[in-house]
Amino acid sequence: PPRILTLEEPVLHMDHCIAFAVHGNPAPTLHWLHNGQVLRETEIIRMEFYQQGEVSEGCLLFNKPTHYNNGNYTIVATNQLGSANQTIKGHFLEKPFPGRIFNLSHQGSLQSEGLTAPKFLCVDSKAFSFQVSIAVGLAAFACVLLVVLFIMINKYGRRSKFGMKG
Repeated sequence: PPRILTLEEPVLHMDHCIAFAVHGNPAPTLHWLHNGQVLRETEIIRMEFYQQGEVSEGCLLFNKPTHYNNGNYTIVATNQLGSANQTIKGHFLEKPFPGRIFNLSHQGSLQSEGLTAPKFLCVDSKAFSFQVSIAVGLAAFACVLLVVLFIMINKYGRRSKFGMKG
């Protein structure tokens, strides 16, 4: 029956790799589970391995994984004589902005209608107000520039020495 020789935590090479080695004769078929659900190969996740005698060695490869790919990965090896599985925890990225949730300021009006206020993520209220003030300043600068351009075109753009007379 199959026997899982090694299963290693993800390591970053060119892609993230969960390395494994499985022994079995006849050669077992391999598939993976992610948090108990069958894992399908995609553009982001794929398995590559080679058979050397009775041992299959390879990697479950991840191309730029995110926090959605965090979780338990189980390799399942099966042949006519039995099956074996082993699980390892894969952690790639932290969730962005953990625990920074705030409600809308008009929550009372939504609750009075029997609705709940939607929640939004925010990095920091001071940083947010700074970003808004920068955006407003750039917009004001662009408006002033357009007004100056309009005035200059109207003042100097009307007459031309080479215009037609008549």
